[in-house]
Amino acid sequence: MFRHDRAGRLIDAQEFEHLEFERARFADALLDEMLCRAGNTARVEDDRVVIRHLYVERRLEPLNLFVKYADDDAVRRAVMDYGNAIKDLAKANIFPGDILLKNFGVTRHGRVISYDYDELCLLTDLNFRRLPQARDDDDELAEETWFYVEPNDFFPEEFKKWLGLAPQWQAVILQTHADLFDTSFWNDVKTRLQAGEVIDILPYAESKRLDG
Repeated sequence: MFRHDRAGRLIDAQEFEHLEFERARFADALLDEMLCRAGNTARVEDDRVVIRHLYVERRLEPLNLFVKYADDDAVRRAVMDYGNAIKDLAKANIFPGDILLKNFGVTRHGRVISYDYDELCLLTDLNFRRLPQARDDDDELAEETWFYVEPNDFFPEEFKKWLGLAPQWQAVILQTHADLFDTSFWNDVKTRLQAGEVIDILPYAESKRLDG
């Protein structure tokens, strides 16, 4: 379903067969576990470890950890690019589903991409709604949602609850990507996609783009 343009914001997995490594590259404990758990795929031949079938993904730093230990400038850029990643995927008709920070990672070049394929869906399959206003105090205090929610309903206003960012970084994304928390952005993109428009996705930062 997601073989169309992914805007460079979803991690790619490269498939290999009969890949060989030097035995010395593996710690004994790791190799023992591999042979125990995947003995039908991994084997040792003399000084080589042969893996019959595997998938390799680029190494990422999970975004939820990156924002805790990286320097402030790096975190600021990553938080801003996190918003860009969600928008780029949206323009490619992909909604990441679970938009928690832990499902995104930072490459060694500082680019934020998603590595969670479990809940991907087409943006055009979703209904973007505003949260209904409570009718009375009983609605406000209800333990369960008092209004009806369809399986494909999404409420952008609730996006803020899932960020898990320190206040200073939450302020950054609210300042630079406030439209992510409004139905207008999502419904506008959805309408354009349904009309057959191919929405431009610019891979470079504005400071690096050519004039004209």
